[in-house]
Amino acid sequence: MSLSPKVRRPVDRTKPDDRPERRRTNSAFGGLNQTRADFRRSPHGPSDAQIKRSTGGRDSDRKENRPREPFKALKMQRALTAIPYERRNSIKQRIHEVESFDDFNLLPIVKEAVATQALSGLVDISPTPVQRLAIPVLLGDQKRRHNQDGRKEMEQTLIAAETGSGKTLAYLLPVLDAIKHIEAIDTEQEVRRKAEEDAKRRDNSVFELEAPPLSNAPHPTTGRPRAIILVPTSELVTQVGTVAKNLSHKIKFRSALISAAYTGKVIRNRLFAPTGIDVLVCTPHLLASIAESDPNILSRVSHLVIDEADSLLDRSFAPSTSAIIDKATPSLRQLILCSATIPRSLDNYLRDRFPDMRRLVTPNLHAIPRRVQLGVVDVDKEPYRGNKNLACADTIWSIGKQAAEHVISHTPGNEQTERIDIKRILVFVNEREKTEEVAEFLNSRGIDSIALNRDTPEQRHQETLGAFTSSNPESVEISKSEKITGPNYSPNRIAGRPVPKRHLPNTKVLVTTDLGSRGIDTVAVRHVIL
Repeated sequence: MSLSPKVRRPVDRTKPDDRPERRRTNSAFGGLNQTRADFRRSPHGPSDAQIKRSTGGRDSDRKENRPREPFKALKMQRALTAIPYERRNSIKQRIHEVESFDDFNLLPIVKEAVATQALSGLVDISPTPVQRLAIPVLLGDQKRRHNQDGRKEMEQTLIAAETGSGKTLAYLLPVLDAIKHIEAIDTEQEVRRKAEEDAKRRDNSVFELEAPPLSNAPHPTTGRPRAIILVPTSELVTQVGTVAKNLSHKIKFRSALISAAYTGKVIRNRLFAPTGIDVLVCTPHLLASIAESDPNILSRVSHLVIDEADSLLDRSFAPSTSAIIDKATPSLRQLILCSATIPRSLDNYLRDRFPDMRRLVTPNLHAIPRRVQLGVVDVDKEPYRGNKNLACADTIWSIGKQAAEHVISHTPGNEQTERIDIKRILVFVNEREKTEEVAEFLNSRGIDSIALNRDTPEQRHQETLGAFTSSNPESVEISKSEKITGPNYSPNRIAGRPVPKRHLPNTKVLVTTDLGSRGIDTVAVRHVIL
């Protein structure tokens, strides 16, 4: 085979100054029309002029001149909004000014409900830092709102505090206090209106009989709540709704909680109960779908709370949450956002949508508490060799074995058995399919594990979380002669030798996604694996 004489013939490509045009090597056809395989130099990167045009004239460093990316943990921290230390110190001074719930300007019945219902069983009943910051501010907003005349503007507040700091009571107590104030005002107006109607009726119709009242007339608040609390998951609906139900026994208000865990008939009966409704706890998707068919459900809302705002204002929940805010704005008096973090995406959203929003931040926001011990496991080293499931099982075996050995070695007496508290451990993964895989692997290694994700039936959610949200300790009886020793990890099956069957009796593991991280009170958990 012979090549055509036209191969390798130069093409007449000359510039106006009679200089040949430079052959491009970074194009898709740069290697064609060659007589021999010549691996030339790597293609040239973009020129300075091209970079300047692509960046709009902004200075941009070359990729090779950029500093090396930091570790993943530092990249995650960089995605959060920084809190200046001067602001942290001023917040600490404000926190020390409040000693107890009696220092708040709450109604006496609300203060009594805190001690008898919300925090019953505790010896030292004192507000947490976020409650000392948020409750006076929210109560002050309500006081100014009642004193002003004319149209009142909506108050906007962001409460940001670490997980488990008591944000639920921080916003729920001022909201209930405001509902009772509005209820008293409405009652006075209703009594005055009825008195005027009776006076007119007596003057105009002396000999007419009064019509009997309608027995089946719906309550004025039926299907029109005064306050709405939005949370991302049905588990949080149950958790927040339980707190509201406990307070309602003393404060006397009507609350309802609806989510996808309930049937349509239950949701309709709770929302449109003949006795009316004051506080509604629900998820944004469900409420947005109900509001499309019945817009009047948001016509009476005076207080809107968006709990876990960093989740409800992200891409998945933002359309439904924003639609609810827009429809409730005409009657809204107070908008409260709660979050455990302030990501930069949430910070930018609030600056664009609510530039006048007041921000209440605790000093320990975006900081790891000192009591939390951190540990790192290198899965690339022996004996894991990149097997994360094996490293997870080994870590859990270490936790359970050390706890059992500590109790047995420090227990006097000659008893053959000993009761040991069960260690409850949370394992977080990124994908819902990974939860089943990790839970199955841990069970095969003798560790009691349960998977929880969005594919898990709603009926099983509460049963699964019950063992991890209950504060009652659980224990198991083991024999002192029972050996929880040897290597923690169980290697894969060796030729001619079966995998030993072992069981770790004093541990329970929940493998879940971020579904289990959004505000759920896992008070019994002391170990978390990521």
